[in-house]
Amino acid sequence: MKTQTIFVENIKCAGCMTSIKHALLKIKGIAKVEINQDEEKISLMGNKYELSEVIDSLNRMGYPQKGENTLFKQAKSYVSCAIGKMS
Repeated sequence: MKTQTIFVENIKCAGCMTSIKHALLKIKGIAKVEINQDEEKISLMGNKYELSEVIDSLNRMGYPQKGENTLFKQAKSYVSCAIGKMS
């Protein structure tokens, strides 16, 4: 099982973390997702998943890798956050 860590932007609360976990666990090969809100760090554990698919999914939700943030992605993260709070 491989473990990878990604640092992203816009993780504000538990709602964000819930949305991220739900989305990433749907990706084939990912067995476990751990998120550190303070460090905005996502740790992935699994086999045979594509990191590019993970990064694309995070971008669509408004959680880009560090240094790639935009105002549009920040706005998208608020929507993802709200969805996570309702889950």
